[in-house]
Amino acid sequence: MRPMMILLLAIVLIAAPATAQTADQAPIQPTVKATPRHDLPEIKAAGKLRHLGLPYANFVTGAGDGLDVDLVRMFCREIGVTYEYVETDWNRTYSDLTGLTFTRAGNEVTITGATEVRGDMIAHGMTVLPWRQKLVNFAEPMFPTQIWLIAPATSHTVPITPTGTLAGDIALTFKLINGVSVLAKPNTCLDPKLYDLSGHGAKVVNYEGSLNHMAPNLLGGMAELTILDVPDALVALRRWQGKVKILGPLSEPQYMAAAFPKDSPKLEAAFAAFLARCRADGTYENLVRKYYPGVWTYFPDFFQKGASAQ
Repeated sequence: MRPMMILLLAIVLIAAPATAQTADQAPIQPTVKATPRHDLPEIKAAGKLRHLGLPYANFVTGAGDGLDVDLVRMFCREIGVTYEYVETDWNRTYSDLTGLTFTRAGNEVTITGATEVRGDMIAHGMTVLPWRQKLVNFAEPMFPTQIWLIAPATSHTVPITPTGTLAGDIALTFKLINGVSVLAKPNTCLDPKLYDLSGHGAKVVNYEGSLNHMAPNLLGGMAELTILDVPDALVALRRWQGKVKILGPLSEPQYMAAAFPKDSPKLEAAFAAFLARCRADGTYENLVRKYYPGVWTYFPDFFQKGASAQ
């Protein structure tokens, strides 16, 4: 055998074991590595803050403004960084912030893996709920809310007569849904399981589209009634003036707030101080009047000038 042929054969024999894979060897699965999260020093070093949001009820209009968009832009100017809006959706919002995938059963949360971190804070009218508090830290409440039962103005269902107590009003409102189709949206603050709509006799219609479109789909006949939270109901009352009506409340008062990773305490503290100043100097009140002029009728105490968040 020629020397050159011997050399080539030796190279093939040496290389073959390194690339071969036996039939019983499973292919190596890629490891999902979460993007490192940023607290305030890292955000300042990077020169930008990533605001996770989605268009919803004038908190994020989708046109570059909204109550939460305006506030976060101001916050970015205060801490000396540029503002970056990162659109998310209801199914992945918390994973985009925490870098964790998870499953949920009621208020129980089970972490299942890691994923990419796409933002530094969430602000788009997020209701504080027990299961969400297990994943993130919420800032002081920025907006009051509640779950209301809504009907087309042409509906024969009549709004409740106030009883003088919230518990009495809620009890009367629940009676209106017995045997009636009610539009709701799972895995949001309008999840029918949160208020046991089925247990009160409602024929639940689970809606899979945008929360912004629940009112028009109600008017389109998707269901006889719908539940909405206060901000979305206020927007609907203005946008479809004379076409929808409030029947009564289905929940105790709730609150909306910006959300932060549990390992970003400096960012969370800086935003809390910023929000307190905005409430004290009237900046926050002016923004609320711009985007939700009717909310004072329902929650006057929350928006007292200079009052601390509840």
